[in-house]
Formats: sequence, structure tokens, C-alpha cells
Amino acid sequence: METESARLRRLLEDRLEECRDADVSERIEDLHGLERGLPVDEASDRAALGTLSDDTRYRLARFLSAADGELCVCELSPLVAVSDSAVSHALSDLAEAGLVTRRKEGQWRHYDTTERADTLLGALDGTRGDR
Repeated sequence: METESARLRRLLEDRLEECRDADVSERIEDLHGLERGLPVDEASDRAALGTLSDDTRYRLARFLSAADGELCVCELSPLVAVSDSAVSHALSDLAEAGLVTRRKEGQWRHYDTTERADTLLGALDGTRGDR
């Protein structure tokens, strides 16, 4: 902690020309205030982002988001170069992360993206040119 405070003190000296202990303490308190703005359920955010980090799951989410309504597993399988069981497993992971809904109709399972998935993918689309 002392090293971080020393570095922070140097930064504040650069900005303020003169830095007191109170300035460092006040800045640390301000920075801790950022924690109040963090979501209560960070784990679900990390789970959603982690789930989309896999190529197959990402592509399936993209296909489902682009589709006009639900798609059956048998419609999704030809779109990705993995086994049917890998597709089912990936869709299960997406459902657990709250990114897709699933509905069973007889022997068929139908999937669709949730609003959260569409919003996350839309955010990525909206920032793609900002590199």
C-alpha cells in the first residue's frame, strides 16, 4: 500500500505542484467512492462476458441475434464447425449465463437471444470502429 501511496503522491504533486497527506487521503477516499457505482452482481456480468469469449458460443449468439425469432438446434448446427453435442453444450452455457432462452417443443429445442445478449452484442457493434 505504501508504494501505491507514494506513486499517487507523485501524481498529485505533478498535478497540484504541492501535495499534502490530506490530499492523498482525500484522493484515495474519492477513488474508493468508485466502488459504490459497481454493480451488486458482478459475477453475472463476468459470466456473460466469459461465455461470449468462446468462439462457438459467440457465433451461436450472433446467429441467434441476427435471426428473426427462435432457431432450433438442428438449424444452428450447420452454421458452426463443431459436433451436435458441442452445439448443445454451448447453447446450455449461453442459457446458464442468461444470454439465450430455450424452449422445448416435443423433441425439438428452440433458442433465442435475451435482451441482455442483444444489448451486449449491439454495444460491441457500436464500438467496433473506436479502436
